[in-house]
Amino acid sequence: MRYYSTNKQASDATLEEAVVKGLAADKGLFMPFTIQPLPQDFYDSIDALSFQEIAYRVADAFFGEDVPADTLKQIVYDTLNFDVPLVKVTENIYSLELFHGPTLAFKDVGGRFMARLLGYFIRKEGKKQVNVLVATSGDTGSAVANGFLGVEGIHVYVLYPKGKVSEIQEKQFTTLGQNITALEVDGTFDDCQALVKSAFMDRELNGRLLLTSANSINVARFLPQAFYYFYAYAQLKRATGGLSPVICVPSGNFGNITAGLFGKRMGLPVKRFIAANNRNDIFYQYLQTGVYTPRPSIATIANAMDVGDPSNFARVLDLYGNDHAAISAEISGATYTDAQIAETMKKVWKEERYLLDPHGACGFRALAEGLRPGETGIFLETAHPAKFKDTVEKIIGETVQIPEKLQAFMRGEKKSLPMSKDFAAFKQYLMGL
Repeated sequence: MRYYSTNKQASDATLEEAVVKGLAADKGLFMPFTIQPLPQDFYDSIDALSFQEIAYRVADAFFGEDVPADTLKQIVYDTLNFDVPLVKVTENIYSLELFHGPTLAFKDVGGRFMARLLGYFIRKEGKKQVNVLVATSGDTGSAVANGFLGVEGIHVYVLYPKGKVSEIQEKQFTTLGQNITALEVDGTFDDCQALVKSAFMDRELNGRLLLTSANSINVARFLPQAFYYFYAYAQLKRATGGLSPVICVPSGNFGNITAGLFGKRMGLPVKRFIAANNRNDIFYQYLQTGVYTPRPSIATIANAMDVGDPSNFARVLDLYGNDHAAISAEISGATYTDAQIAETMKKVWKEERYLLDPHGACGFRALAEGLRPGETGIFLETAHPAKFKDTVEKIIGETVQIPEKLQAFMRGEKKSLPMSKDFAAFKQYLMGL
């Protein structure tokens, strides 16, 4: 399958080129020329299939033309060696728990898949060294770092905003060593993302190093996130007989909801989507006005959503032909303050004994307020509440147990390098590698 740039000024690319380059030469994001619908018999029997079986069918539609079937199947099965259960929270609201992977966050799927797919292309072409640059507002860094840990021929550089990720999140990518280097940037997530994008556009750097990204700007990172939307529907079908759900996605850089929109284009029976924002409500404001106005991000207790200029907005626009009415017809928005997020976490814990993390709380509340009579909603619970232990405990007034997976990270020693948000300093560092 060929891929084009959302900016329409770069040459078409193969899957391998799109994965290895990450970003198109014109600074656009790669999009597949076709989104292949899956046959009706797949949806008729989806509730009888395993997560891995469902994911392989979806992956084959995306990548089957470019990756041998046995290799692709192995990549999928190696990636998805954990479950993502659908849990009933209230009578008509379900939580899709995406925090059962190695780093207890939804990005484990995309991070692990991309590591294996990129590793395949490196071995195939005999490349010596690929350098992965990834900006993180919290969970991306840990998922990518752990997904790529120990993968031969790949070194990962995680750029994260100093003092703006939780301690547990930070420990998940600063304690690994080996082929993982953490760069602590004196700035915001948007500054980190700007450094990564600038590096990709710098000719001198790219003449010296082979650079790619593992943010959701990379097709190999965001497309596999479509897998769990299909699995959510399969579980809902088992539970209810086949309702078309409203799916609410806590949204930061918009890779996650974009993967869901791709799933809908492939025939997945989703009634509509809700994008839940914290105070960084750039997309919500776009839905209200039709004008996209990025601005500096604001720090909130839902820090993984603290994005002031979401990269994947370009993909959403492209998918809908820049048609505001078409986008608004399938996606609605919601936005919440820290106080509202905290109120929701406390209320749901007290009434339902379900522990939300700050991001999932945005998703739950948007459904609670936005579902119409007769509708059933699924929100994505994107990370384990223990990853935000101090915040959650303060809100609910009780101790949050830390899973052993996280305890192991907490015992590690933090190792990171300080980095200015000035691109010249970052370039100098990379040129010295």
